[in-house]
Amino acid sequence: MITRPAEEEFAPYYMKYVSLVPEGDLPPVLHAQIGDLQRVIASVSPERETYQYGPGKWSIREVLGHIIDGERVFGYRTFCISRGEPASLAIFDENHYVAMSQYDKIPLSELFAEFEIVRRSNLAFLSRLDEEPAKRRGIVGNNPVSVRAIAYIMVGHVRHHINVLGRSYGITPGAPSSSLHSV
Repeated sequence: MITRPAEEEFAPYYMKYVSLVPEGDLPPVLHAQIGDLQRVIASVSPERETYQYGPGKWSIREVLGHIIDGERVFGYRTFCISRGEPASLAIFDENHYVAMSQYDKIPLSELFAEFEIVRRSNLAFLSRLDEEPAKRRGIVGNNPVSVRAIAYIMVGHVRHHINVLGRSYGITPGAPSSSLHSV
């Protein structure tokens, strides 16, 4: 069971993500977010996938690509720190990563399938963690952080971007589309 981290287990910046995560065991929430994100993405018409709400803002495809990038990075961090990695792990520049990607050329249905694969991999790993490795701490960008804090950040990060898609892109979750199949 992965329980809520204490505030000293992560940098204050990440409170905006951790605060979005409900109380309780984390793996069921990690799993439920697959369906949550699927419903959001399914409500986007193909012609709207490259929509940006302002100059220099990410397209809807790029937002989902960024979610995938975050999922990979957070998963790597949980793995390394749970194994006692002594080295400081690097931060990542999300704007650079998206700029270097080709997410705008990939349909949302393919991006969602990739997200689901990465999330299920992270879910399988995190579901097996006992309390001791979940509480292990490492360093990311000169800030101490625990494995369970990163797992909560992972969930909050997806929730944050689902909220952004609603607020800034006007996307309201609809019923799952037949074009988005679970893996």
